[in-house]
Amino acid sequence: MQITLRPTSTQDFEYCNRLYFAGMKKIIEELNLDMAAQAVTFRENWEATQVRIIGVGSSDVGWLQSTMRDDGLFVAQLFVDGPFQRQGIGTEVMNRLIGEAARLDQAVRLAVVKINPALRLYERLGFHTAPEDARKFYMKRDPGSAVSV
Repeated sequence: MQITLRPTSTQDFEYCNRLYFAGMKKIIEELNLDMAAQAVTFRENWEATQVRIIGVGSSDVGWLQSTMRDDGLFVAQLFVDGPFQRQGIGTEVMNRLIGEAARLDQAVRLAVVKINPALRLYERLGFHTAPEDARKFYMKRDPGSAVSV
């Protein structure tokens, strides 16, 4: 399977928005979060220059948002559309990000809601929990960490 990452444009916002809320709906409901407030926060935090669309063949199958910070590469979002999940796409994309960061001798950081099933993927890829709060684990993978995939 040939997975591609392409730059996004503002025209991709609606696609990313739809995928985000399809993937997060259950979590938002379980945490009793305000859906309208989540929509506002999503719009404020979505930055086209940080977003790449994940493709397989000629189909868009997901998106990711990442940015380089002083403390490493921060993965803000990663979503794979439901019909394409559990096919190794998220793993491949994360491995590419890990590779990008490793070439710069940087850690990869992310935050994941504790009830998000993606937590298992991040643990498998060698991320460890740094701090945590009531809802999220803040995770880090140091450059050169062994991967157990």
